[in-house]
Amino acid sequence: MDSRINPVFEQIDHRTSQSICDAVGERLQQYMRPETELSPRLQQLINELRRRENERH
Repeated sequence: MDSRINPVFEQIDHRTSQSICDAVGERLQQYMRPETELSPRLQQLINELRRRENERH
């Protein structure tokens, strides 16, 4: 095994990078679904964050 680091790498454009991030995010959502429901307080806080986010847009 060669332990040297190769400093040469290919650049990827923003569109490709975004596609990769989206695909990784989708896979994580599939495999890491919460097994229990959120506590009522945590759900309330998440709802509040969503409400505030919607107000800004």
